[in-house]
Amino acid sequence: MKIKPLFDRVVLLPIENESETKGGILLPMAAQEKSQLATVVAVGSGENIDGKQIGMQVKVGDKVLYGKFTGTEINVDDVKYVVIRQPDILAVIE
Repeated sequence: MKIKPLFDRVVLLPIENESETKGGILLPMAAQEKSQLATVVAVGSGENIDGKQIGMQVKVGDKVLYGKFTGTEINVDDVKYVVIRQPDILAVIE
């Protein structure tokens, strides 16, 4: 199944946090924070506000930082994705 976001929506594939510290200590799942880094998988066509077309600032393959409590998590073919609005993306990581 393929996901095609609409308007200013972006589909992200979260990058998993490390489960082990640099010193070799294993962290239980309860101690790990939710990842805020992700790879852009699909982007919408943009948004039309008051007759002006607002284009997308991110593209497929970009690594981005997004808000901790934003977006909707979905599972497609046993893979967890996050669908968010473009304004909820905080930065592109280069």
